[in-house]
Amino acid sequence: MAGQGRARRRAIRHAAGLVLAAALLASGCVAPEAPDTTVRDIQRTLEERAAAVVGHDESAYLEAVDPAAGSLRTVERREFRNLADVPLSSWEYRLGDVKRQGTRAVAQAELRYRIAGYDTAPVTAARTLELTRHDGRWYVTADRADKGGGRQLWEQGEVQVARGRRSLVLAVGQDAKRLRAVAATADRAVPAVSAAWPSPWARRVVVLVPASLDAMGELLGAPAAGYRGIAAVTTGETGAAGTAPADRVIVNPEAYSVLGDYGQGVVLTHETTHVATRAYTSAATPMWLSEGFADWVAYRGTGSSTGQIAPELQRAVRRGDLPPVLPADADFAFGGDGDTLARAYEGGWLACELIAERWGERKLTAFYRAVGSGKHRASAVEKAMADVLGTSPADFTVRWRDYLRERLDA
Repeated sequence: MAGQGRARRRAIRHAAGLVLAAALLASGCVAPEAPDTTVRDIQRTLEERAAAVVGHDESAYLEAVDPAAGSLRTVERREFRNLADVPLSSWEYRLGDVKRQGTRAVAQAELRYRIAGYDTAPVTAARTLELTRHDGRWYVTADRADKGGGRQLWEQGEVQVARGRRSLVLAVGQDAKRLRAVAATADRAVPAVSAAWPSPWARRVVVLVPASLDAMGELLGAPAAGYRGIAAVTTGETGAAGTAPADRVIVNPEAYSVLGDYGQGVVLTHETTHVATRAYTSAATPMWLSEGFADWVAYRGTGSSTGQIAPELQRAVRRGDLPPVLPADADFAFGGDGDTLARAYEGGWLACELIAERWGERKLTAFYRAVGSGKHRASAVEKAMADVLGTSPADFTVRWRDYLRERLDA
């Protein structure tokens, strides 16, 4: 009987143990699964890759590339060497969305880098990286521009460097003498912009000169045909003061080369103005103001006549085709009607010329900053006109149309 009692007690304890285990399972008190360290481990790989770029360590850079991807390693080695003369002060990846399937992953990342002595904020570029995991770590198997994004200059070839006093020219496939001339022109543009724009800015400019028009389109992530007649453009995003990323002036080598010294000076001064004003340019800033102001700075002090600066608009006014309103943003679209584009730029320039002449240059720059600080286009322009100029959009339009007749119909 004693043996039977002990057996019964063991059975009771066993049953109780099963009940307790079931209760623990039901309540979620189970041993935790090992944490997924995918994001952390991929970030570590990218940090090692970034440190290798800044440290000019080719071996360490290639250690982050899949050893089995022979062709990729060849491309990565070439691109790393293409960067050799670029004076980078920082290079980092900010990891975004990561999608993993087994030993493979696709990661969205923002590449952020600065050029020493020139960038007060980083250049940003959206990248898509593919990675594979083996031997306990993640390796890069592909690194490309995100969909709709532009390529980087070093992906197009060995980067040449020309240093000016206030400028840095980075190029691919260009004559060294030509690059020195671009740097000299940019050096003259910087003080011209500073004299017209009193707000703080870097007072330095980085100019990119790709090998061709097609290469320019690749840098911009857009069809090259739309920039065929455009001598240069400025990259960058709008943003509040201190938050806008660094800009790059990108030269179209084909259109720029046919200009004389005067034209090249106007182009680089115009684009450098966009660099200087970027932190005060927002979605509320109309194109007639941003482009018109850049032209106003570029032509300021050149001694050019109104007819020389605004020939298309002058012809339109003289044939009785006076524009009824200020140029719309759509009128500034590249790749559209050339005459419409020219009249839009000329109309914007004359709007800024009107403000500078009737209200003063300080009021013009104050108006620019006031508009950019607004949240919505219509209300920002209306408020800035009232607060800074003491007028309204309707009254200003009437004044502008009268000014066109006065300056162009003489």
